[in-house]
Amino acid sequence: MLKRLLLISCLFIVCISTSFLPVHVSQAPDKSEVLLGYKVKTVVIDAGHGGKDPGTLGKHTKEKNITLRVALELGRIIKRNLPGVKVVYTRTTDKFVELYRRTELANRIKADLFISIHCNAAARKARNRSRAKGAEVYVMGNHVSEDNLAIAKRENASILLEKNYQRNYGGFDPNSPQSYILLAMSQQVHMKHSLNLARKIDWEIKNKVRRKTRGVKQAGFYVLARTAMPSVLVELGFLSNPGEERFLNDALGQIYMASAIFRAFRAYKKELEVK
Repeated sequence: MLKRLLLISCLFIVCISTSFLPVHVSQAPDKSEVLLGYKVKTVVIDAGHGGKDPGTLGKHTKEKNITLRVALELGRIIKRNLPGVKVVYTRTTDKFVELYRRTELANRIKADLFISIHCNAAARKARNRSRAKGAEVYVMGNHVSEDNLAIAKRENASILLEKNYQRNYGGFDPNSPQSYILLAMSQQVHMKHSLNLARKIDWEIKNKVRRKTRGVKQAGFYVLARTAMPSVLVELGFLSNPGEERFLNDALGQIYMASAIFRAFRAYKKELEVK
């Protein structure tokens, strides 16, 4: 059975590998792939963690607080500049929201886009832990490195804080490699649009905010796999890095990062909406 799953995984990687060929950030999608009259009307903004789940910890900060502030700021900017877009948050306060409820919300309201916001941290025993830095943007896919898998495991570990998580997630185990092989088979239909937005976010953070980025990556995040629309997960930076922690804990830094995601979203929206 394990061999069969590994074979499926390999075939999946081959199928999507061409999606990661370099593409200029301003390249418009094929007209054949865009529906005439299509509008990006609803975006779900997901502030990672919350409540009893603090997420990763910096020396002075908690991931759950930074993600909420950036998510709310992103929503405010969208509402102010694109009043025709409906913004829905998975949470607006410091409360615990199960991962499956986040995806259920996006699917139920038939959102056009799902953006999940998180912060990173190097492993506690990692050499030069305080030097790891840079934003990352993820799309759903089969992790291609142990680092990507480790990040996905950490973010998915929120599942273990939920009651009846075995029933809610149909046997998905955030610590099982086999679970990620099956999870990676989701979201293929939305891969191209997810990558398009992810590349734009990476470009904005690197070139407009002038922050280090670590590129666009793929990994098995539950919230990306179970959404029925294009989706991305943004790791704003490393709270284990003192400099990045200061930047992300500062109101101006949070505005800069939210603004970068907004500009990428606006460009993505404009490309898809063919009159």
